[in-house]
Amino acid sequence: VQLQASGGGLVQAGGSLRLSCAVSGRTFYGVGWFRQAPGKEREFVASINWSTGSTYYTDSAKGRFTISRDNAKNTVYLQMNSLKPEDTAVYYCAARKYALGPDQETSYDYWGQGTQVTVSS
Repeated sequence: VQLQASGGGLVQAGGSLRLSCAVSGRTFYGVGWFRQAPGKEREFVASINWSTGSTYYTDSAKGRFTISRDNAKNTVYLQMNSLKPEDTAVYYCAARKYALGPDQETSYDYWGQGTQVTVSS
């Protein structure tokens, strides 16, 4: 099983980035994005149900970020708009086998390597 996150970079405040997470090896109930800023704990950002496409967001992501998936490409995306300096973090994608706890780290069974997002003011 592999999750490959990509798409991070440096962007000015107000800009946009699209992260990708390529998933291989098996199917999952859902895929989520988490992030970890320097000196902070990793936190949940968004998740998507692989089969239905239903989504779930943390409050800070609602209205700015959109999670989506392309089943044919086995890829999940995180479109991030109106980025703020406080969005600066390493972003991780993760996959879970079961339905419970889409916003809980402990619910996820496999993790990608992370991609750095830096938002300058």
